[in-house]
Amino acid sequence: MSFRPNTMLNLFKGWFGEKATTFGLWAFLDKSVYHREHDIIVPAPDGTTQVDHVIVSEYGIFVVETKNFQGWIFGGERDATWCQSVFGKKTRFPNPLRQNFRHIKCLSRHLGLDEKLFHSVVFFIGDCELKSDLPPNVMTEGLCGHIESFKRKLLSPAEVTRVVSTLKRLKASPVATKAEHVEALRKRYDSTDTCPRCGSKLVERVAKQGARAGNRFLACSGFPKCRYTKAIQ
Repeated sequence: MSFRPNTMLNLFKGWFGEKATTFGLWAFLDKSVYHREHDIIVPAPDGTTQVDHVIVSEYGIFVVETKNFQGWIFGGERDATWCQSVFGKKTRFPNPLRQNFRHIKCLSRHLGLDEKLFHSVVFFIGDCELKSDLPPNVMTEGLCGHIESFKRKLLSPAEVTRVVSTLKRLKASPVATKAEHVEALRKRYDSTDTCPRCGSKLVERVAKQGARAGNRFLACSGFPKCRYTKAIQ
């Protein structure tokens, strides 16, 4: 498998961002309260999903998606993609809130816990600035403070212990290698039957308005909770 230089650079940036976030979580969160696992491949109905950081506490399970970006970041909570602008050059990337939506669904299923016990967090590091009005769980600083701001207990000490043990086993005996995960990811997004984000069925729709009026496309049957769409080739 060969990579273009830009791909290798993005992989390095992603790795560096995850390591920097890992260090911050270990350095500033009380390890007797917050139990941390990083870089976990979780089984999914249609393959696997890779979770950057999971922090388990009595105050819930925090699932953190990290992004190491530069420039200005534009996007909306419900948009399919967001935009990075660096010196006028614009690049689209998947909405990380949607990515974390899938992560939480897979973790919820694997751990046998209600999704309401999970907290989604998107953390941008690097020299970037959020230029859109985004929810408070999308941030460029204050990650540990945000996690510590949750004060209502959702899990018992016994439940915390069980979840941590399950995640450690999953980390120690991964369900797939990273190469297998990447291949499963490619196949998932090639599917015309199953939503790659939440696993629901894809159904055919017809655009009713706008420049694409009359065009057919595939949409997630889980709408409006999941807003994934895909053009029909």
